[in-house]
Amino acid sequence: MAGFAALAVVMLVAAGNPMPLQRAEAIAFDTFQRIAPWQGQPVSRVAVVDIDEESIRRSGQWPWPRTELATLTRRLGEAGAKVVAYDIVFSEADRTSPEAVAARYPQSPLAPTLLTLPSHDRLFVESFDKVPVVAGYFFLGPGEGGSDVEARASFTIAGTLPERDVATYAGALRPLPLIEQAAAGTGFVTLQGDDDGIVRRVPLTAIQGGKPLPGLALEAVRMALGAGSPNLLASDGTGETLASPGAAVSIRVGPAEIPLTDAGEMWVHYAATPRTETLPAWRIIGGDISDAALKAAVAGKIVFVGGSAEGLQDLVATPLSQSVAGVNVHAAAAEQILAGHYLERPDWAGALEGLLAVLAGAGLALLLPRLGAALGALAALGLIVASGFSSWLAFTRAGYLLDPVLPVLAILAVYAVQTVAAFYREEHQRRFIHAAFDRYLSPELVRQIAADPGKLELGGEERDMSVMMCDIRGFSRISERYSPREVIEFLIAFLTPMSAILFAHKATLDKYIGDAILAFWNAPLDDPDHPVHAARAALAMIDETRALNAAMAQQDEVPWPGEVEIGIGLNAGLCCVGNMGSRERLSYTLIGDTVNVASRLEGLTKLYGVPVIMGEALALRLPDFAVIELDRVRVVGRDAPMAIYALLGDERLRAEASFAAMAASHAAMLEAYRAQTWPQALAALEGAKPHFARFGIASLGALFADRIASLSVNPPDKDWDGTYQATAK
Repeated sequence: MAGFAALAVVMLVAAGNPMPLQRAEAIAFDTFQRIAPWQGQPVSRVAVVDIDEESIRRSGQWPWPRTELATLTRRLGEAGAKVVAYDIVFSEADRTSPEAVAARYPQSPLAPTLLTLPSHDRLFVESFDKVPVVAGYFFLGPGEGGSDVEARASFTIAGTLPERDVATYAGALRPLPLIEQAAAGTGFVTLQGDDDGIVRRVPLTAIQGGKPLPGLALEAVRMALGAGSPNLLASDGTGETLASPGAAVSIRVGPAEIPLTDAGEMWVHYAATPRTETLPAWRIIGGDISDAALKAAVAGKIVFVGGSAEGLQDLVATPLSQSVAGVNVHAAAAEQILAGHYLERPDWAGALEGLLAVLAGAGLALLLPRLGAALGALAALGLIVASGFSSWLAFTRAGYLLDPVLPVLAILAVYAVQTVAAFYREEHQRRFIHAAFDRYLSPELVRQIAADPGKLELGGEERDMSVMMCDIRGFSRISERYSPREVIEFLIAFLTPMSAILFAHKATLDKYIGDAILAFWNAPLDDPDHPVHAARAALAMIDETRALNAAMAQQDEVPWPGEVEIGIGLNAGLCCVGNMGSRERLSYTLIGDTVNVASRLEGLTKLYGVPVIMGEALALRLPDFAVIELDRVRVVGRDAPMAIYALLGDERLRAEASFAAMAASHAAMLEAYRAQTWPQALAALEGAKPHFARFGIASLGALFADRIASLSVNPPDKDWDGTYQATAK
């Protein structure tokens, strides 16, 4: 759901087409162009005459006398140029013309003679007889004045005039009427870069005076092709019923149909190095280039004349260059039109990008929870690469500009948000685990569970477990002896080291029941050696109790009732463990007959006078420990009898000869006892009694001595199997 929410936010933001998204899209397309610039045609059909810094140095400060440009135009025409298009607005009369000089110096004796000489502008216009010329004009902003422009070949429009998106201007800075009327065509030279100043598209049409007008490149191509009026196809002229008016679609001029953006612009696919022939203006004007060489360079071509000199202020940035003459941009557009090579962003591109973003984002949102962090990162990276590669293929194979940014942004947003959400969820789960278990498990177990929550299966599950019930003997008398606060202080002093022992032996501390402790092993983490850990914990608790009795007797801060004794019941078997309780309150605990028996065994420690009693299932798993069978008992609440065992020590005790002698004597006593051969049982018991004292279970000998004496007087039935019926818990 976090991934879907992130995807929804991305799509909502993208619907508004914010500037950062537009900038990212532009950067992606620029990158494609840098990697795969246009290779151009084998033979270019466009040339450029560049008024460069060297031309300014040789011919003087701009603007030059129009006679210089007349020479330039005439030579280009004589060399066979198809069309000459000036990326220059000749809006002012030539200040070096004879009549202008005569007007400035009317008292000069040369003034009458100057007035008889032809105007430079007239000489410039006369050069138009050699070649069709396209004169440029510049659109002005609001409040800057200007005048209306009349196109030489009016557009025909299929649909409604696309005023919604195509740039509209109030007026234009036009050439002198003499020049404009003599020119075979006129086209605007206005270039508008994007917000970052980069010119990625060339406008082929704009609206002024309620009419569409052609750009310089379009008008030059129209004249070179000998075409009539260009046809502008608007969005509502496509025949598609869902199309709304206001956007440009394409322009048809002669055999060429040029795809446009909604704003009437043409995407330019720039070449790494200009494919057009570029000639410095000074070489043509000064005669440095021969007529033959000039003819080879410009014959049959559209020749654009413009300037790269900094003083002309016609330098722009493109995806491939920080500074290039604007005339080269017009020339690149014309070259592409003539070659039929277009970059196009189809009207269905946005819908496809949105669909891909939704599919990729939703798919990743569904996959991430199943894949995990590492595979999820690989999946996200794979989707990003696939999006970029698909856009790249569309660019290189079909000339389509399909934006990879939106799908990539959707993928990144879904991955980032979902990863953060997963991290938060895991941290929350870890905090929950710590809160739930750090008071019941050893710190090491809590760290393991927090590091890998998969080891913890919440909810009820059956497990083979070891269970301990530990109780303080005579606690009621202790409670009677002390105040409630003193009882609490005593319990804290006793339970704290006992809990530490349990944690050290990998136990899960289920609960404190007054003075009793319920603990278990093999949940929530697997513990294959849980019987051994339970046995060692029980023995350590007995030793710790003795140590506490000795230590606490030497202090007065904590009340300590003399010799404290504990009884421990151990059992092993199947239990159901997990989060149990009500919907409002849960507790991680366990239930089952194994738990109940452990509690009964703890109660029998007082009867048999041994500190630790365990069931047969656990005793059989401790072959190396000092264990003896105590008796066969039917505990309260159970019908089936069970053998019970005393845990007296670990492997070292079992290896002692004294333990082996005691165990053998006690086993012989039990055998005779169950066979109802009372004299032999009594004799074996007498042999075991000294050993009982050695191991601190002298009361066990007294218990069986009383039983043998009683049963020898009142024998049980012949089928008696030696089972003792417990009457108390």
